[in-house]
Amino acid sequence: MLNSRVLVLNRSYLPVHVTSVKRAFALLYQGVAKAVDEQYRTFDFDSWRDLAIEVEHERLGIVNGFVRVPRVLVLTVYERVPKRHVRFSRFNIFTRDGNTCQYCNRRLPRTELNLDHVIPRSRGGMSTWENIVCSCHHCNRRKGGRTPEESGMLLVKRPRRPQWTPFSTDMFSLKHYREWMPYLSQVDSAYWNTELIQD
Repeated sequence: MLNSRVLVLNRSYLPVHVTSVKRAFALLYQGVAKAVDEQYRTFDFDSWRDLAIEVEHERLGIVNGFVRVPRVLVLTVYERVPKRHVRFSRFNIFTRDGNTCQYCNRRLPRTELNLDHVIPRSRGGMSTWENIVCSCHHCNRRKGGRTPEESGMLLVKRPRRPQWTPFSTDMFSLKHYREWMPYLSQVDSAYWNTELIQD
């Protein structure tokens, strides 16, 4: 239960993060965030702890009884609006390609994939969304410093800049809580991972 997920909103009620119940209680206790219930009412730690617990609510045992598990928090001072572009990163390229080699179409663990320049760098190929794809180690070695046409290896699909963000992708792949649903349609937050340098 302590490691289950809580949706975190900024002051404008836009989703910015997903955290654990354990971290959510720490944020609540520190006064950095407030819990939000189904009627969009907000509660600080003390008022949330004193809130009546209904049969359908998830709960955690505490020293003097139980406390309801919050599923949505709103930060009290964080106002930044989530970024609306997809970072050019290894994680996002793997996500775009579905962890699937774009030459042999095998879905593999990320440890068995790497990135391949469709037009090799030695031939002037750039590090851009449109020129980098997931490739398994075998196909990467087979292709070598050639183009797909020269090596007789066709791409499964043409690489493009994605229109989604990984945060929104994660939102739709995670277990959802009904309390999240009013906020998910607004999700368009860029993932925090390292952006690759584009040529």
